[in-house]
Amino acid sequence: MAVLLVVLFHYGVPRLTGGFVGVDVFFVISGFVITGLLLREHEETGRTSILGFYARRSRRILPAATLVILVTVFATYVLVGTTSGFNTADDGRWAAAFVANFHFEAVGANPLSSLGNFWSLSVEEQFYVIYPTVFLLAAKAKGALTFRQRLAVALGVVVVTSYWLSIVHTASAPRIAYLSPFTRAWELALGALITIGTTWLKKIPKHLAAVSTWAGLIAILSAAFAFNLKTPYPGSLVAVPVIGAALIIAGGVAVPKGGVESVLGLQPCSWLGKRSYSLYLWHWPILVLAAETPGGSVGPWRVRLLLGVLAFVVSVATYQLFENPIRHWRLQPRLAVGFGLGLVIAVVMVLSLLMLVKP
Repeated sequence: MAVLLVVLFHYGVPRLTGGFVGVDVFFVISGFVITGLLLREHEETGRTSILGFYARRSRRILPAATLVILVTVFATYVLVGTTSGFNTADDGRWAAAFVANFHFEAVGANPLSSLGNFWSLSVEEQFYVIYPTVFLLAAKAKGALTFRQRLAVALGVVVVTSYWLSIVHTASAPRIAYLSPFTRAWELALGALITIGTTWLKKIPKHLAAVSTWAGLIAILSAAFAFNLKTPYPGSLVAVPVIGAALIIAGGVAVPKGGVESVLGLQPCSWLGKRSYSLYLWHWPILVLAAETPGGSVGPWRVRLLLGVLAFVVSVATYQLFENPIRHWRLQPRLAVGFGLGLVIAVVMVLSLLMLVKP
C-alpha cells in the first residue's frame, strides 16, 4: 500500500493528490520490521551482530538499486542526450552512496531528476547507519530498566525531537525539512517502538485492535486524497499518515479477524508487497525518461497507463531474476558487506569516469 500510493500519485491518478505520504507509511513499516529482526536475534542469541545486520542490508538493498542507477544513467545518455546524461550520472553517484537527499538539498536539483526517488532510500539507510549503535548501547547499558525499556526511552527521545524538527524546519526551510533524515527519523523510530511494545499489544482486545487498524487505514487514505503539493509537508501534518500506519501495525499485532489484515493479508497484496521495492525503484526513472525523451509525452492517460504497465513488468522481472536470488545468496557476513561496498565503489567510479566526457 505504501509504494502503491507513491506510484499512483506519480502516474497522475485523479484526486490522489497526496499519494506522496506512502513514503512515510513505508518508513514506519521499515522501523517495525528491522527492529523486529534485531530484537529476535538479541533475545535468541544474547547478542546482536552489526556485521550481520549490514550484510543483510547489502544483499537486500544494494544489487537492485545498483542495477536501476546504471540502467537509468546509460538510458538517459542514449535517449535524452549528453547534457541530461551528465547530470543524471552526477545524481547517480550520490544515489549509489545513499546520500542523494543531501545532494538534492545542496544543489536544489530539478524535481524531475530520473533518480529523484532515491532521496527516500538515502534517508532510510542513513537512519540505519546510526540505529544499530543505539540498539547496542541500550543493550549494554546497566540500570533498573530492562533492555526494551531503555531502547524505548532512546527511541522516544528520537520521536519527540525529530517530530519537533519536522515542524520547525517545514516552516523555515521546507526543502531541508522534506529531504532531511533528522525530520524523518521519528517515523522509523515510531515503527521501532511498536516492535518493542508487541508483548503488550498482543493483549489488546481483538475488537479494539480491529477498529484501530481501520482507523489507521482511513487516516492514510484521507491524507492521500486531502493533501497536495501545496500542503506544508512534512510539518505537523505528517503525523496523520504516520500514526495511521502505526495504528494498522499495532492493531495487527493482536491479529484481529475483522481488521485491515483481512484485506492487506490477501495473496495478491502480499505478492505485490514482495515486489514493491523493485517497483519503487523503476517507476520514477521510466516516467521521467519518457517525459524527457525528445518527442516524448506522459500527458495522455493512455501513455501513463502503458508506462505503468512497463514499470510493473520490469519490476517483476527484476525481482524474479535479480533482487530475490541475490537476497538469498549464502555469503559470510564479511563477504556480503564487502560485496555491497564493492558495488557502491564500482558505481561511483564508473559514473565518475563517464562524467569525464563533459557535454
